[in-house]
Amino acid sequence: MRRRLTPVSIAGIEFDALMSQKESMTATIPAYPVEEGFPVSDTITLDPLKVDLTLYISAAPATWLYRHGSGISRVQSICEELKELWESKELVKIVTPDAIYTSMGITSLTISKSNDDGYARQVAFSAVKVRVTEKKTVLIPSYVLQSGTSEASAGTASTSTQSANASTSASNGTSSSGSGGTESTSSSAKKAQSILYGAASGLGFI
Repeated sequence: MRRRLTPVSIAGIEFDALMSQKESMTATIPAYPVEEGFPVSDTITLDPLKVDLTLYISAAPATWLYRHGSGISRVQSICEELKELWESKELVKIVTPDAIYTSMGITSLTISKSNDDGYARQVAFSAVKVRVTEKKTVLIPSYVLQSGTSEASAGTASTSTQSANASTSASNGTSSSGSGGTESTSSSAKKAQSILYGAASGLGFI
């Protein structure tokens, strides 16, 4: 059975002719250096499929005339639609005589005109396959949020902030109430030293 041909289209926008089509399939091989002095690889990552098309829009098409009609306004309208499609950042569907590409993101769009083409336009179009992931919500069991073998709640921790003066006073064994406490401690120490000195002198040790 003969396959029915349809115009090349991008997001439903139909063109008069397909001048060229190219598929690019590349891969990335990560390399990791080892101590022996050479790189090793353990995987191959496939890069997204890339499609490059060169399309033609004519004011007086020789192909698909019964379907598209003719006129300068159609050429201008398609050019504006392509610009809006590029600005929208939406994924598009591309249909060619050889394949159908879905979830394609536009990476390049060039609309060219020349004296030889007159009111016609050549469109250079590039797109890559966009791999879309799905998010999933997982319910965490209550025992995962508990700690210890008893599976009791870990509780909460409280913290407090102390001033530098209070910390310094605590480390020196002095009161943080002010300079009066420091002077009292110093006076008591001197008095104890005097008593010990008197007792040692009386016993003939000094």
